Amino acid sequence: MNKILTIIVIILIPLAVITKNEEVPVFQEENLDNITLEVPITKKEEEVQVALSSNDDKTDAFYMDLEEYIIGVVAGEMPASFNMEALKAQAVASRSFALYKMSSIKDYVLSTTINDQVYLSIDEMKSKWGDDFNYYYERVKEAVNSTKGEILTYNGSVASTYYFAISNGYTDDALTVFNENKDYLVSVPSTWDKNYQSYKSIYTLNKTDFCNKLEISCDTIQISNITRADNHYVRSITINNKTFSGQEVFRKLNLKSTDFEIAIKDKVSITTYGFGHGVGMSQYGAQGMSNEGKNYIDILKHYYQNTKIEKI
Repeated sequence: MNKILTIIVIILIPLAVITKNEEVPVFQEENLDNITLEVPITKKEEEVQVALSSNDDKTDAFYMDLEEYIIGVVAGEMPASFNMEALKAQAVASRSFALYKMSSIKDYVLSTTINDQVYLSIDEMKSKWGDDFNYYYERVKEAVNSTKGEILTYNGSVASTYYFAISNGYTDDALTVFNENKDYLVSVPSTWDKNYQSYKSIYTLNKTDFCNKLEISCDTIQISNITRADNHYVRSITINNKTFSGQEVFRKLNLKSTDFEIAIKDKVSITTYGFGHGVGMSQYGAQGMSNEGKNYIDILKHYYQNTKIEKI
């Protein structure tokens, strides 16, 4: 069947939060009126599509159905073996993040890389899961379909739903990490993360590489004035009389977390706690919460404070 493409404008009306037993309200927003979404008109329904590109320059963009895109993102961003409620939380977070980017930047084209969200095609899923493809694909598809159209909102706007792998026991503030002052992206406990092997990592490198990466002299290495937030993430550290933010050391040394400890012996040994930028939902924390019987709404409400789940 030939598809006729038309441009739609989404208009917004703030609506109430849902509880576990309530139907998800329909979400519309004035702030989305600068988005152009391609909608295929069929006899069955109108499905929202997103502009997607695998290239960083996004010159080779194509359109695909939003929910199909979210299936590829959940497959790429979270282990498909995770509990169903964790997968559902990931689906809502991924859908919200995509629409947030599209609402923030006119004519935005989503990439398939970590610049936005990792997206796997069907062929890439088959390569990743092998003989288990059908099993894992159906699990991911179920998580996406059962939350179809659901997004997180805050004060009537789509929420910026950052997420990451595993925390040090707390998430971090968006203001510190991304210089974004968002009341719903503040530090919250995530103690479940400490139960997983990926929680702690040790990274070793020689002193010369350590100094070169930090662009400091390397006659001796002296570390002092370590300042940590209440959630234990490093805020500042002085190395050879040069002061760095925790984020600078994290980026320059390609560490897994900004909660780190540095030991100097024959080599430099760095112990990190957590994996990722630390803002928003911890994926392993979501798994831990679901292990305790929490559902996806509980998970999302914990990591994205005072947000609402609504349906587009």
